[in-house]
Amino acid sequence: MTVRPKLSWRTCCRRQSGVTLIELIISMVIISVAMAGILLVINYTTSRSADPVVQHQAVAIAESYLEEILLQAYSGGSSSARADYDDVDDYNGLSDNGAHDQQGNAVAGLTQYTVTVAVSAATALTGGVNAKQITVTVNGPGVSNLSLVGYRASY
Repeated sequence: MTVRPKLSWRTCCRRQSGVTLIELIISMVIISVAMAGILLVINYTTSRSADPVVQHQAVAIAESYLEEILLQAYSGGSSSARADYDDVDDYNGLSDNGAHDQQGNAVAGLTQYTVTVAVSAATALTGGVNAKQITVTVNGPGVSNLSLVGYRASY
């Protein structure tokens, strides 16, 4: 009769080294779902990254028009050509397809914007001072009815 050597626990029940096929598939599914979520966030972020630039551009256009108008005289004669506008009332009803400079020349790269100007009738303020409300509205890609309001007083 032959004697077999006694097996220890370590040689009998060796620990597994590596992963099973099921564990591998489950980890691949989890990683792919996480990657899909990350890619969706990146896609959304990059598709919306130009929105603040477009919004800032529209505000800059409205500020430019409003500043140009507020620097004009409170009242004066009527003018028909944009280069001849010399008072606030001349700008009432102005509608530009594409942004234009003070001379009426189109500004390159800003043709997709529409600018409208409305000047209200004079309103009496305290102390006998009259003021006109000027509203500049800009529409464009991703911008709808952005309005800036300013007042030109007669003093």
